[in-house]
Amino acid sequence: MNNARWTAGNELELLENGEEFFPRVFEAIAQAEQEVVVETFILFEDKVGLALNEALLTAAKRGVQIDLTIDGFGSPDLSEEYIGALCRAGVRVHVFDPGLRIFKWRTNMLRRMHRKIVVVDAKLAFVGGINYSADHLLDFGPQGKQDYAVQIRGPVVGDIHRFVHGALADGLRHQQGKRWFRHRPLMRKRAKALPPAGDAQCMLVTRDNTRHTNDIERYYRLAIRSAREHVTIANAYFFPGYRLIRELRRAAQRGVEVRLILQGEPDMPIVKIAAQMLYHHLVRAGVKVYEYCERPLHGKVALVDDRWATVGSSNLDPLSLALNLEANVLIHDRAFNQTLRAKMDHLVDHACKQIDRESIGEPTRLQLLRSYFVFHLLRRYPAWLGGLPRHVPQLVPAGAGADTLTPMCPTPPQGAAQ
Repeated sequence: MNNARWTAGNELELLENGEEFFPRVFEAIAQAEQEVVVETFILFEDKVGLALNEALLTAAKRGVQIDLTIDGFGSPDLSEEYIGALCRAGVRVHVFDPGLRIFKWRTNMLRRMHRKIVVVDAKLAFVGGINYSADHLLDFGPQGKQDYAVQIRGPVVGDIHRFVHGALADGLRHQQGKRWFRHRPLMRKRAKALPPAGDAQCMLVTRDNTRHTNDIERYYRLAIRSAREHVTIANAYFFPGYRLIRELRRAAQRGVEVRLILQGEPDMPIVKIAAQMLYHHLVRAGVKVYEYCERPLHGKVALVDDRWATVGSSNLDPLSLALNLEANVLIHDRAFNQTLRAKMDHLVDHACKQIDRESIGEPTRLQLLRSYFVFHLLRRYPAWLGGLPRHVPQLVPAGAGADTLTPMCPTPPQGAAQ
């Protein structure tokens, strides 16, 4: 479903936080002429979720074809009114692994659909880490998240468009009467290559539980291994496998400036505890570790030297690297790197504290024992987690098999759009 390749001729724009991201997405939906595809992990029924609902309803009522995919774990509490209005307007709402609740416990905690992608008219795409919730806005308060996405025009949008439709087709393949996804003439028409829109080379890289289990991590490692001057990684949930830690240490030891920007004010305390277990290994090898202390960091971005960068949904933790469905865009473009580096420099200079050897101190025996355990856990956990049940949760219409998403979106008749 995903044949990753570098594609030239793209125009990119970095979007920071919901203040920049949401208006662009809603404007793109308002201008859509034929089709909108949205994938998101979290969709809350707050002011942002209601604004998305209104944008999709307005587009659907003027005849735009819309597919909205949400994750059953990340978006479990949407009301019947919210989903029903979309369904009645013709929006196809799909739930990834809605799961069941047993005594109020959710059973769909692993292998989540964590991607955040929007494609409009197969000409404009958005990829990043921003969900549709008010906690991605600064006016949310101290818990408002710091995050990033990228707006894309150009030929790589065709790759992203094919991917999201392949994901829909694969997810719905098990349902009788859903094969119309593969055969609509409109889709074949839109498969034509898009003209160049800029100078950037891009590649969509995804992670799944079948053929692309470690693609995103592998591209991270390759980029770090090739670094000659500079590496910056800003990542919300940082507890990667041993091989990625090893590449970071080796890069620092050969003289590359390696900076990690991690959560100092985490939305979940375990996040900081896990990352802190790695500080001795990283700092003693020359890696510069910074904790972002202004608000919770939710970003998943990185840059290497003056050309390579990535923006996407993938954290560098066990869930994202070994279980979740993720999507990142890789970028070769000096201008984009300069913009992203300026953003990262601003965080380091104005909103971070550096974790140095003095602040860590000499490790105690207990810390050394814990480090020994963490070291071996990091060497093994990708394989262990990969051994968990590899069922591939399916997409279902909103309400089918979910106890909170009750409305059933209508299914087009067998011969629809042939």
